[in-house]
Amino acid sequence: MAFDGGNVWVSNSLGNNVGKIRASDGALLGTFSVGSSPAGIAFDGANLWVVNEGSNNVTKLLASDGANLGTFGVGTSPVAIAFDGTNMWVTNACSANVSKLNLSGTNLGTFGGTSPEGIAFDGTNMWVTNLGSANVTKLRLSGATLGTFAVGNSPLGFAFDETHMWVANHGNKSITELSLAGAKVGAFTVGNDPCGVALDGTTIWVANQFFCCFAGTLSEL
Repeated sequence: MAFDGGNVWVSNSLGNNVGKIRASDGALLGTFSVGSSPAGIAFDGANLWVVNEGSNNVTKLLASDGANLGTFGVGTSPVAIAFDGTNMWVTNACSANVSKLNLSGTNLGTFGGTSPEGIAFDGTNMWVTNLGSANVTKLRLSGATLGTFAVGNSPLGFAFDETHMWVANHGNKSITELSLAGAKVGAFTVGNDPCGVALDGTTIWVANQFFCCFAGTLSEL
């Protein structure tokens, strides 16, 4: 999901579309077609960028009316996207890299990773979770690697609380808290298969996905 200041946008993987929902009352304002199996979504201040995992590209939609402004190729199986204030960054899980696009959709570079999944911006640098390596990578906006830091098994989602990075470790029912220097501040047990992390301004919320029963819970930290 992504918030544009007034509305929430939700990617619907099975429908190959995104929904625009008014935050004040939950009214559905429209549904807009994108590529195959849309996954991550991000707002750049004027437009929504939707990652299409099944078609190896991203779609740019005008936030005001959902108009399609273009589709731009990235790597194989893109899953997550983040905005650094100037450019969009996309994790490509199956090509083991991260793509950097300007707001016109031009590819500005591709940078290494190991099964990259989640991505987040800390105000200065990008952070990427490496699903297959039990670690996260910190990148300069130039794409240079600043460090790789150990977390739990199968890291997925990310959140930034203005001071620390929080990582959901899907493989061992935990959340890792890292300083911006990459030092481990703490590790906390949550529910089964944690995948998503979000900050509400005060508290960290974790989505726990239990694949076997298709059920889920929320943990509050």
